[in-house]
Amino acid sequence: MSDQTSPHVIPLKVYLGIGATLMVFTLITVLAVQIDLGFFNIILALAIATTKALLVAFFFMHLYYDNKMLFFIFATSIFFLSVLISLTLADTLRRGDIYEYRNTNIEQNAIIYDGTSTAGADTSGAGH
Repeated sequence: MSDQTSPHVIPLKVYLGIGATLMVFTLITVLAVQIDLGFFNIILALAIATTKALLVAFFFMHLYYDNKMLFFIFATSIFFLSVLISLTLADTLRRGDIYEYRNTNIEQNAIIYDGTSTAGADTSGAGH
């Protein structure tokens, strides 16, 4: 008895269907670039790219029909990659907000903002 299994043969209809789906997603990508969705442009582009990559990995690379442990490892790595990309995008897209805080006074009635104090003056009385 042999532990080897015969290779899985996928019908040509499945390959053509996946190929057509990839072409449709490519067309959607081209059309989506011309529509200004603001912040959601990058999310849409990443979603389309991820879907296309998953289709290629699952069907053209036979990951869907292979050992389920490999499928689990691949799906887990995709999940953690999406988490890291989301955290990076959240950081990058919110960096401009710091300038709003930097231009405001921390304490509105602080003595340094009233304009009556002189900078560098000796207030201890030791110099008189």
